[in-house]
Amino acid sequence: MHSAFLALVGLSLFHSVSSQFSPGFPYGSQKVRGVNLGGWLVLEPWITPSIFDNTGNPNIVDEWTFGQYYDRATATNVLQNHWNTWITQNDFANIAAAGLNHVRLPIGYWAFEVGPGEPYIQGQLPYLQNAVQWASQYGLKLIVDLHGAPGSQNGYDNSGHRMSYPTWQSNQTNIARTDAIIKQIASMFAGQANVVSIIAPLNEPAGYYGSSVLTPLRQYYYDSYGNIRYPYGTSTQSNTVVLLHDAFQPLSYWDGFETTPDFQGVAMDTHIYQVFSDAVCPKIESHFQVLSRMFSQDVQMSWQSHINTACGTQSTLSNFDLWLMVGEWSPAITDCATYLNGRGNGARYDGSYPGSTYVGSCTGLTGSASTFSSSYKTFLRQFWEAQVISYEKSNGWLMWTWKTESADEWSYMAGLQNGWVPQSPTDLQYPTICG
Repeated sequence: MHSAFLALVGLSLFHSVSSQFSPGFPYGSQKVRGVNLGGWLVLEPWITPSIFDNTGNPNIVDEWTFGQYYDRATATNVLQNHWNTWITQNDFANIAAAGLNHVRLPIGYWAFEVGPGEPYIQGQLPYLQNAVQWASQYGLKLIVDLHGAPGSQNGYDNSGHRMSYPTWQSNQTNIARTDAIIKQIASMFAGQANVVSIIAPLNEPAGYYGSSVLTPLRQYYYDSYGNIRYPYGTSTQSNTVVLLHDAFQPLSYWDGFETTPDFQGVAMDTHIYQVFSDAVCPKIESHFQVLSRMFSQDVQMSWQSHINTACGTQSTLSNFDLWLMVGEWSPAITDCATYLNGRGNGARYDGSYPGSTYVGSCTGLTGSASTFSSSYKTFLRQFWEAQVISYEKSNGWLMWTWKTESADEWSYMAGLQNGWVPQSPTDLQYPTICG
């Protein structure tokens, strides 16, 4: 596909020195193999439930309420300790040793700017700079991912502010603030595309709400292209790739959007989860609502059905007109992880979520890998490989997430330690699992 793409644009792309685009990684010819650093610079209750449980306050459900309702000095100390310990230089060394080449780092807008009345606690930026230094030291490429925007672009707790309906798109001031933050990020890392090879201007905007989100989002994506690719205030372009999330739309919705020769260095990010089709957390429910082409609606999918569904994504992923990567996915198949549906909410799988119907016990499906059966760990390996094989039909993948406190089925690190993630991502035991 990419050789044809190069032939098509030919002289248009390489017409002049000023129009040459030279990214920090050969995205058209080498596969992205990476992992997300979830729950570090943006808190997520299910990744670090202890941080939330230790507050003793059930109303603290996200980073907004953590700053709003918790003693300020205590909250600041907890966050600083977390930033210092959750991800360290050793993690970057281990990620590189595992044969990975990319890390995606979620960060919230409040790391850069906090408005009046917003209770967020700052102090994340030195850790972002550490991450860039460590990525450089270990030969990793870093994706800086704006995971939370003013007003929340999706209402999920991982946007920083859990709410029933997102408000980012409904207020031009929110969007203007986000533009300014993307300019700041692009300026911080201008000329460092050999390490910060990608900037992702917005994670998982809630496109399933229709044109009220998609119309301002499309304009924001155009503005983000200018902000990221022209960070110097002149006609000089950067070599930073712009990674756009698909907003839970079918990839066909984005056909022809920001393509060559008018745009260069644009990639599309799609997130694929098979956690539970009976409306898990909104983040994952929306995948099942909107991307039903990729998922079975059977709430009791067999293990083999999960594998078949992963294999079935290949044709969609292999035919797209931008660089494409699966920026989030997991070998998890239930919503059993504590607080996955939000702090205070149970799991639909075991019927502990209000109004849900019992499918099975969560025992042995989440928590410590020491409780996992050998057959379950074999399945996790097979499902991991089926997804990697399939997602490499695109330009690559980044698994969610590197580590968790108590949900090993979601953890790349736990998978390495317990055998369902190979020591090198190309070391497959089931290379023909998709046929």
